[in-house]
Amino acid sequence: MKKTMKTFALASALGLLSSASFAAEKVNIGMPSWTGAQAIAHLLAEVVESRIGGEAELVPGNNATIFQAMDQGKGDIDVHPDVWLPNQESFTKKYVDGAGTVQLSSNPYEGNQGFCVSKDFGEANNVTDIADLGRPDVAAKMDSDGNGKGEMWIGAPGWASANVNEVKVRDYGLLDFLEPIRAEESVKTARVKDSITKSEGYAFYCYKPHAIWYQFDVTMLSEPTFDPANYVMVQPSDDPDWYEKSKVATKDALKNVQIAWSKSLAERSPAIAEFFERFSLEADDVSNFAFEISGNGRDPAEVAKEWVAANTERVDGWLGL
Repeated sequence: MKKTMKTFALASALGLLSSASFAAEKVNIGMPSWTGAQAIAHLLAEVVESRIGGEAELVPGNNATIFQAMDQGKGDIDVHPDVWLPNQESFTKKYVDGAGTVQLSSNPYEGNQGFCVSKDFGEANNVTDIADLGRPDVAAKMDSDGNGKGEMWIGAPGWASANVNEVKVRDYGLLDFLEPIRAEESVKTARVKDSITKSEGYAFYCYKPHAIWYQFDVTMLSEPTFDPANYVMVQPSDDPDWYEKSKVATKDALKNVQIAWSKSLAERSPAIAEFFERFSLEADDVSNFAFEISGNGRDPAEVAKEWVAANTERVDGWLGL
């Protein structure tokens, strides 16, 4: 997945670094499994290559792997493209606040999490709230394998949000009616499409920004208003008894989503580190990226290249021009 290096004469534009020093700039970009993160990873790589003239490599990994590599500061993985807080707070507390080896962007976009069903299924069965998934008639219509429980996708393996959702299913009193499923996001997307085509019931973890809002007609269910007293989440990285010690019976608060990078990058590739400090996106940008990639099946690198070419002024701002 290594991208080839392209050299551009930007020294006169930036007035700080020679073209030779730009060519020496390198970064390894972590790439988690969800589409939004992959889109941002490719966008970062495109700017590094086409505008800074450096070299970028995309390295697949989960949250724990990426943060550990950033902490080590050896360049194995230098940046996480899509840190959701407070979902990944256990990592930022350890490496940003504690060890001080990772830097968090100060330019977040807003994220919203919940559970969705297709609009048709929701309207046909009066499913508007998370509690409706515990109605026996609704659960029966979501049971595709005949085991007596409906299925609900709660996230992919390794996602901190999947751990939160597993606790939520329990604390919302849904375990007698629903089976929480962890699988890669591509499996969820295929199942959503299949359930709509067959007019079946299916519930799944959903969030904004995401391509799903452009791909299918879905609706987010209401949940109890966020209440810190009823939202006590302990992640597995903090305690092996995380499930027993957690209590989540409320909607998640709105999220701040941003990139994070190894502080060692400032010494190894200063121009790239300065770019990361200025980098910012809107939620709609990420949703559109994700839709082009997972909805229209386009090459993420091609989408990123096209976007950078069409948004020269925004990219110039990221580069301090």
